[in-house]
Amino acid sequence: MNIPKLIASVSRGRISQSRKFFLNCIPPLLAIFGFFLLCGIVVYLRGQEALEFYRIILLSGFASFDDFGYVLFNATPLVFTGLAVAIGYRSGLFNIGCEGQLYVAAFAAAWVGMHLNLPAFLLVPLCIGSAMIAGAGWGAVPGFLKARYGAHEVINTIMMNFIAFALMNYLVTSVYQEPGQMIPQTPQIHETARIPRLAPFVPVLPENNPLSFFVPVLPDSNPLNLSFLIACGCVVLCSIFLTYTRWGYELRLVGNAQDVASYGGINPRAVTVWVMALSGAIAGLAGVAEVMGYRYRFLDSFSSGWGFTGIAVALLGRNNPFGILAAAILFGLLNKVALDIDILLGIPRGLFFAGQGMLIIWLVGIEGISKK
Repeated sequence: MNIPKLIASVSRGRISQSRKFFLNCIPPLLAIFGFFLLCGIVVYLRGQEALEFYRIILLSGFASFDDFGYVLFNATPLVFTGLAVAIGYRSGLFNIGCEGQLYVAAFAAAWVGMHLNLPAFLLVPLCIGSAMIAGAGWGAVPGFLKARYGAHEVINTIMMNFIAFALMNYLVTSVYQEPGQMIPQTPQIHETARIPRLAPFVPVLPENNPLSFFVPVLPDSNPLNLSFLIACGCVVLCSIFLTYTRWGYELRLVGNAQDVASYGGINPRAVTVWVMALSGAIAGLAGVAEVMGYRYRFLDSFSSGWGFTGIAVALLGRNNPFGILAAAILFGLLNKVALDIDILLGIPRGLFFAGQGMLIIWLVGIEGISKK
């Protein structure tokens, strides 16, 4: 065995992998840089200090662990929806139905949490499992229509969104409306069905303790809960699933070369159905985070477009689970900053959200140029 040649070949492989990773990072970084640069120019044209705008961005998200906790809280549902979109996209499917899937899943979790009064170690997994099953069932329908009749999943998932919105609205306002309330919401779920917040698990040291400077303080009012840790675990599991399992290989092969997959004995129709079901189950976890970790009830129209924002998160994260986590945290920061600059600088939130749309347009454009 020629050891020097073996070492050289391994080194070239590592260099090529590093180069590939670097090239994949260029489009998102350029798009993010262009977004913040455009925001600074708009602020300057409005007659305001651009440096003050950037200072507020840093203070809004990173002034304290409490602020960063709100960023992570905003990012939690986007991690789930971003992963759901990426799972479908890696198999050649475009799941735009995450919004409807998370609504159905949230209601399923709330229904189980309202009607069953069991110990927490039983009720919490039951609520999460019922939500994932509901989301998977809602996602499997367009997958079946795609596999059986060739109906395009984009049209089907969009239509399923409208059905989910209308059905959940009817159930909340006409069947499970909380008595004596004008707000369209269900009664609260049992306490044993709730996911705890992270604040009680964060140690608080006395001010005179020299280590208190290094220990983050998370107030009880901060809504960050264990759903974020579930999201991080889901990122790791999705990465392992896509990279090291037979199902992940089948998924990627069907997405890259369906004819080759068929020749190799893989059934693309079956893959289409279970991939859409898996995507719906992951999207349903966003509804779990809302019902079990924050409001403790189902509130009609609770989502601020997480299912659609998840498309942007997956795109910015290049459909990589860890990239999606980073992109979700960025969008969580932008959502928090939008409110702060509206209050402190008088910049309308809508203008800032329009800039986020420009961020995605730039990303698509830069990615196309980089491929050429």
